[in-house]
Amino acid sequence: MSTFDAVKLVAAREIRVKLRDKAFLYGTAFFLVIVIASIVLPALINGGPTKVAVADPAAVSVLEQQGMEVRQVPDAAAAEQLVRDGEVEAAVLPGPVVVGMDEAPDEVVRALSTEPQVKLLEPSEVAEVARVLVPLAFAMLFFFTSFTFGMQIAQSVVEEKQTRIVEILVASVPIRALLAGKVAALTLLAFVQVALLAVVAVVGMTATEAAPGLLNAVAPAIGWFLPFFVIGFVMLAALWAGVGALASRQEELASTTVPVQMLVLIPFFLAVSVPKDGVLMQVLSFVPFSSPLAMPIRLFHGDVPLWQPLLSLLLLAATAVALLAVGARVYSGSLLRTQVKTSFLTALRKA
Repeated sequence: MSTFDAVKLVAAREIRVKLRDKAFLYGTAFFLVIVIASIVLPALINGGPTKVAVADPAAVSVLEQQGMEVRQVPDAAAAEQLVRDGEVEAAVLPGPVVVGMDEAPDEVVRALSTEPQVKLLEPSEVAEVARVLVPLAFAMLFFFTSFTFGMQIAQSVVEEKQTRIVEILVASVPIRALLAGKVAALTLLAFVQVALLAVVAVVGMTATEAAPGLLNAVAPAIGWFLPFFVIGFVMLAALWAGVGALASRQEELASTTVPVQMLVLIPFFLAVSVPKDGVLMQVLSFVPFSSPLAMPIRLFHGDVPLWQPLLSLLLLAATAVALLAVGARVYSGSLLRTQVKTSFLTALRKA
């Protein structure tokens, strides 16, 4: 069997196992719910145009210019009755007098008040809620996918070591082919999962009323997120397999995987907490471990010169190649040490 055939054999086996895994299926469903919620919630929170009953003809044009749905009525009594029936959110009577049910209709009051003209140099087509939820969805998607798939890679490696199946496997296929098959299979599944979520997101945005603005803003970010995600996942996958091979039983994973867990956790919390237009976010978008989260978020929030995502992607790819070599070396040096936990430096020397 050639090395390529061995890699295909291992990858096919890993894919079959994952497709029968309920945790993987439930996880995919969970991500779908998050994506749909990030699209639907802004529309639900906005709730459409405010409905107003108007008995004062002079207020009609002003309210319509503010995007409100106006229902003209002949007198004040009819307007107040519509408010009581819940058919409108407020009423405007001659005076003008603004009528609400149990709280002041602030939006109508502001529309009828005299305010200075506001000019936006860079008006946003995306609702404020979406500007918060969409970047959070990007960050959570990469974080949870890389973390859960990574831990599954590490657990799979330890299970094979603990049951001594690994000794049979390496007698049939090269160690690096075993690693390559695992990484290839999990990367393919992760990419398919993310691509499915991207398709659902695009379809969902197309179906919402705010689709043109939201879709125009999200589409470039999604297009860049996919290659960043794949390369970032590959960069971490070999490390997950390597630190998983350091353990001799499942109980030791908590200690051997801590360094890689930190490489996932710290960039996630930084990306979701720092100002999206600040200097720190710009720095994070070029750091390989945080760029799969930070750069798509920056692309969603505003114009980014083309050279920046290209340079960031190049740095990420170079780091992925280097860490693949390190992960493969640690994996090779510790895979057959099934009796005791192996230190990182020992694995590097034994490779």
